[in-house]
Amino acid sequence: MQQLPNTINDAIKATTTKLGKYLTFTLNDEEYGIGILKVKEIIGMMNITSVPRTPEFVKGVINLRGKVIPIVDLRLKFSMEAIPYSERTCIIVVEIDSNDATVLIGVVVDAVSEVLNVKEEEIEESPTFGTKLDTDYILGMAKMEGAVKILLNIDKVLSTKEIEGLEKVS
Repeated sequence: MQQLPNTINDAIKATTTKLGKYLTFTLNDEEYGIGILKVKEIIGMMNITSVPRTPEFVKGVINLRGKVIPIVDLRLKFSMEAIPYSERTCIIVVEIDSNDATVLIGVVVDAVSEVLNVKEEEIEESPTFGTKLDTDYILGMAKMEGAVKILLNIDKVLSTKEIEGLEKVS
């Protein structure tokens, strides 16, 4: 019975220190990572049904084994140039914590790289670019293999209002 509090404390410490496994992917030749526990599935590009009157970064919805899942193009969400999808382009289905429930959302990325085990000493806090920029969606910066990988807090990439809008779409 003594083991339980240590397990909970270890889990809390791991969450607050940001260490763990991350699925890495590329957008515009930059490397990003999402905590592996948020990733539900990786699928190739498939037919996306567009939904009128949605923001530009919302590509539409897909039918994944009977579930309607909204699709967000991360390039467009991050104000990057749109490019044609290639054979490496894929959709990462992630679980986002909303106010009262969890929501499945697909995010389109240029290519999936690998799963990395990121150690605490490899992570730096997200940089402060000034008070006008919102960087809450960045968990931290992983310094690995001579490069920097941006670790995303996928729950905060989309605002609460945007998530509510996506819930209505699906």
